[in-house]
Amino acid sequence: MVGPDYRRPHSPLAEAWSVQSPSLDVSKSNPWLVQWWSAFKDPVLSGLIARVSAGNLDLRQAQARLREARARRDLAEAGLFPTISAKGTVNQSSGNGQAGNNITTELYSNKLDATWELDIWGKLRRGIESADATLQASQEDLRDILISLYAEVALNYVDLRSFQTRVALTEANIAAQQNTVQLTQWRYQAGLTTQLDVEQAQQNLATTQATLPTLRSGFEQAQHRLGVLIGQPPGALKLLLNPMRPIPVAPLNIAIGLPADLLRQRPDVRRSERKLAAQTAQIGVAKAARYPNFTLSGFIGLETLGSANLYSAGAKAFQIAANTAMVLFDAGRLRRNIDIQTALQEQALALYESTLLQAQRDVENALTTFLQEQLRRDNLQTAVDAGQRALKLAENQYESGTIDFLRVLDAQRSLLSVQIQFAASEAEVASDLIRLFKALGGGWDAHETTKPS
Repeated sequence: MVGPDYRRPHSPLAEAWSVQSPSLDVSKSNPWLVQWWSAFKDPVLSGLIARVSAGNLDLRQAQARLREARARRDLAEAGLFPTISAKGTVNQSSGNGQAGNNITTELYSNKLDATWELDIWGKLRRGIESADATLQASQEDLRDILISLYAEVALNYVDLRSFQTRVALTEANIAAQQNTVQLTQWRYQAGLTTQLDVEQAQQNLATTQATLPTLRSGFEQAQHRLGVLIGQPPGALKLLLNPMRPIPVAPLNIAIGLPADLLRQRPDVRRSERKLAAQTAQIGVAKAARYPNFTLSGFIGLETLGSANLYSAGAKAFQIAANTAMVLFDAGRLRRNIDIQTALQEQALALYESTLLQAQRDVENALTTFLQEQLRRDNLQTAVDAGQRALKLAENQYESGTIDFLRVLDAQRSLLSVQIQFAASEAEVASDLIRLFKALGGGWDAHETTKPS
């Protein structure tokens, strides 16, 4: 076969991740990576992930594209074999003979025609090679969509539980602030404080109540997004998602493997490598077009001038022919096509190397964000504990009359703010881990091991 034989290029991969932490194990791949959502131990999340592969409409489109690529590959392979067709004809012609009389001639025939292009220079085989690689790239495209879908479902689920937790925290603070309003009213009626304390307490309560509609709206929108992701109407998951559940908790230790694992696990890397292989084969197709083309053709059948003799021994007929053709002058068209395919192959190589670098960047960024958000969450937990103690002290001192009400208000506002931040940070830690699993290319193999054969 003319043209270059494909060899996988050297991969510009680092030997190790630049981000290091005692909670990260780079000696082995993550045992959860196939079904990374199981690390959160949330049955509702696992159930939603299972429903995505059955109902998502984007996934259906990708599956149809894969079937198209498989059919195109089979179409390319069919070119290696002869084309055989059956044909039956009846021809009638008339004309004047030498004596001036009218002569009518009839010709009856039944034939099997065959043509076969000999793949001397590998043009058809290179085409099959390209179609095989394109089919494999379509398979990786489907896997890439699966990874994105699973991550999108998990991120929206974490978002939903985050809103739900913040609603619960806000409602608890509203109940506490309502008690504070009653306390200030009693103290005002007893002449122990002024109307100012009552107004400030009511202002603080109303401000906190005003945050609830926004939080509830965020919860509903996350619920609607999840419904659409699994191919359901926006409100179809209310019964499943309305019951209160905690924000999914990320495990303390994560195994992430080495950068070289990205070649095996990331579908976008594998897809770009397969596209490079497909384009390399197209160079051979273009080069083969410059060489002579050989074709065998022929027929075997029956021909006779009368229908009554069509199936007699004398009606047998056959023909065999060998044809060759070669372009002698085309003003450089074939050469320019080779140049075009070579340039496209160079573009595909650059895209492959770029995809590898971007994959490493995605993992490094996800690692950094995940580790830093864990530190932020731990500090916010300390702040929540301190805020709760501070509010208790402020309330006790206010009741005893040793401090003014402004200190209580400050303590309430500060505690609510840090509680909301802590809940958001917990959700962000889980979301960052999901993004890390996505960057590592986790999840698509679970679909292939569970789908029916």
